[in-house]
Amino acid sequence: MTGIAVLGSTNMDLVVYVARAPRRGETVTGREFRTIPGGKGANQAVAAARAGGDVTMIGAVGDDTYGTLLRSGLEHAGVDTDLLHTAEGPSGTAHIVVDDLGGNSIVVIPGANGTVTALGHGETAAIAATELLLLQLELPLSVVTDGARVARAHGVRTLLTPSPVRPLPSELLDCVDLLIPNEHEASALTGVTDPHAAAQILLGRVPEVVVTLGAKGCLYAARDGEPVVLPAPEVTVVDTTGAGDTFVGTLAVALGERRPVSEALAWATSAAALCVQRPGSSVSMPYRSEIDAA
Repeated sequence: MTGIAVLGSTNMDLVVYVARAPRRGETVTGREFRTIPGGKGANQAVAAARAGGDVTMIGAVGDDTYGTLLRSGLEHAGVDTDLLHTAEGPSGTAHIVVDDLGGNSIVVIPGANGTVTALGHGETAAIAATELLLLQLELPLSVVTDGARVARAHGVRTLLTPSPVRPLPSELLDCVDLLIPNEHEASALTGVTDPHAAAQILLGRVPEVVVTLGAKGCLYAARDGEPVVLPAPEVTVVDTTGAGDTFVGTLAVALGERRPVSEALAWATSAAALCVQRPGSSVSMPYRSEIDAA
């Protein structure tokens, strides 16, 4: 099994489903409300575990009811939570509006995630002993950078999802092997709207880039090869929440299994396509048998 450490956020997603999202100052009536375990870090951990990875989650939950539910949800998916600490106060939450086209808008409250400011011996050892490290930007940037440095020092391949997007310091990017923005994040990081041009700019800072393109699939680019565009399957979209994290977690497993890049991307794209056909984030993520069948 592929050994994967995830240094990232754990949130409870508070999701409302509406025909269309409200405009500023407007009130609309929704048809359903759900609480679903989420957070970009936890989502990637669940996706990787369901895809067959041996996954360790590094982060924090609060000492509230949500924290208990978040921990048990990860454990049920097969994720090791020994390094998921319990902090005083509330767990992180994400307040999500999903419309009838499957689009979403999200407000994240960090809660306990904001207490993850340093790596202890246990966290450092776990990262050093794994094959891949998955990072996102819902934890303080300083600890994300520290995690990347530890991984680089021990030859661990590091994948970074730059979300929520923000300027990325050189000390972080110097330790990233594969950067995985969506097309909007790629544009925000580079100032250009064309994903191909954005990828070429980003290759000046990291060795490999995958720009996810939603229904259009993904674009892979590396310093030593020609860019590759992989289309996504045509499916009926129910909810796009968690699709990007499904892609990343599944891709990490495939890369850890030393699959060719094109095969790994196809496998991850199939997983994301399965995810968007179901409501919710972590609960919609497919198992390995489903991905193989697709």
